[in-house]
Amino acid sequence: MKLTKIVASLAVAALAGFATQSMAAVDADAAQALFKKNKCNTCHDVDKVKKGPSLKSIGAKYKGKADGQATVVKAMTTGPKVKTADGEEEHKVLDTKDAAAQKNLADWILAQ
Repeated sequence: MKLTKIVASLAVAALAGFATQSMAAVDADAAQALFKKNKCNTCHDVDKVKKGPSLKSIGAKYKGKADGQATVVKAMTTGPKVKTADGEEEHKVLDTKDAAAQKNLADWILAQ
């Protein structure tokens, strides 16, 4: 009985440690710089709906989903057709091919 409790406690502690590491891994300054450099703020705002959805609404939609990060990265790197406040257009593609920078930006968006 005691061994089961110890193992369960260790598993919870390990999971908490992994969650903390992934949250701490986001470089918010680098993400915001990439966001501004690519003029994402033309269509997106953290809190407000502009031409595109707010980052908070994107985060709420994809945060915690197994493919959340990949979905956000794909939207930023493949130029899919997206609905906007005034119709439909191709989403602007990030100007970086650096997968780590793309994932960092996606993680920052998901953290909003």
